[in-house]
Amino acid sequence: MPSAKIVEVARVVVPATAALPPGESSALLRLSALDAPWLLVPLIQRVLIYDGQLPPFASLVGSLRASLAATLARFPPLAGRIVFLPSTGDAAIDCSGSELDGGVRFLVAEMDEADAEKLAGDADHDVDTFQQLLPELATSPLPVEVLAVQVTRLRGGVAIGVALHHAVVDGRALWMFLEAWAAACRGDAVAVEPTFDRAAIALPGGEELTRSTLRKYMPNLPQVAPFPAGPIVPRRTFTVAEERIGSLKQRIGQFIRPTHESSAKAARPPSSFVAVTALAWVSYVQSKQHAAAISADQDVYLYFFFDIRGRRGIVPPVSESYFGTCVTGCLVKAKAGDLLAEDGIATAAAAVQGEVRRAVEDPLANWDWIALAASTLSRDTALVSISGSTRFPAYEVADFGWGPMGRTELVTMNSAGQVVLVAAKGGGGGVQASVCMHPDHMEAFDKHFTNSFD
Repeated sequence: MPSAKIVEVARVVVPATAALPPGESSALLRLSALDAPWLLVPLIQRVLIYDGQLPPFASLVGSLRASLAATLARFPPLAGRIVFLPSTGDAAIDCSGSELDGGVRFLVAEMDEADAEKLAGDADHDVDTFQQLLPELATSPLPVEVLAVQVTRLRGGVAIGVALHHAVVDGRALWMFLEAWAAACRGDAVAVEPTFDRAAIALPGGEELTRSTLRKYMPNLPQVAPFPAGPIVPRRTFTVAEERIGSLKQRIGQFIRPTHESSAKAARPPSSFVAVTALAWVSYVQSKQHAAAISADQDVYLYFFFDIRGRRGIVPPVSESYFGTCVTGCLVKAKAGDLLAEDGIATAAAAVQGEVRRAVEDPLANWDWIALAASTLSRDTALVSISGSTRFPAYEVADFGWGPMGRTELVTMNSAGQVVLVAAKGGGGGVQASVCMHPDHMEAFDKHFTNSFD
């Protein structure tokens, strides 16, 4: 197997004049109760592949390094460290930094055996190669870094690999950062200024709730015992154009019968998120049924996360520009037989849409997503887990000045049944769905998922 050769390890440091988050009087940002559970699922590792005509590699690296420094001045938590404060029992992001041990590790690598066009074009993931394109990020004991970056020269292209700590960023915050970094590299301005105040999330209990969460899930701080990663299983990416999603929505609508309680709402077509998520759930059950790995009376589950920024159910609402982990858990259940029926896709969509409506009305109800999962799920549960969003504008925002990406993938996909969503390349309402599936089930999943748009 080809391997990446690291040719440089450096640090990109935040200027001392910008070491404090805007509006903050202290360099310490205490984690919120939404941040704290992610110490157990700490890694977001995403790779961005660029192929085609690019600047000379040395020039490209220099531009990325300089623009990263400028961007970190606006996002100082990314250059900080997650630390434990034994006097209070808090965990916090220390944004003070120093030129000796602060800043962001910035690795430069070469992997000329890896072909950028192939990595960008193959539906099936080359997981071994993708992992070579990412920096490592330690997760225990605290203190630990928040961000590391690796830029790798490929044959015919370049990869940018980022590793971030999930206790500091969620998926939306990741793309907020990448949009700002890409704009800085192009020399453009970004209008949105991130906000960092964890107290802006009106969780009952405030800081004491966070401390009790830390004691519950991480009783031995500064030692952390993250959930173990599962075995690597096949992953495949599906790109669905807007018109095909429209056809799927129409198909779902044909089965929906308005109720006397909410005929107007019931008559609305589902969102792209609801439609694609429902189809992935049904296709997963179909693939298990094809392999005789599920029975009609078995419960099957779908788990996804709900972004609570801007939600009217929180007073005051969390700012749309909030930079942190700002998601709560959502869980739906159905009988396998109901999802295997002719109108199974509508049954799935109705269940997902109902859970979305519940979350809109009470966004903070399932803030402790670990407890929600642990109360219902087990190792043998038939589960689809959804990450990301059909609204994440990945391919639109990550243009560093040499054109849009050829591909981006979340490499930290942890289990069979996980589906990762972003808006598709080219815009226009399409969706990219990357699916992690047991090898015995992938082909049946592919057949059902792909054919359901016709």
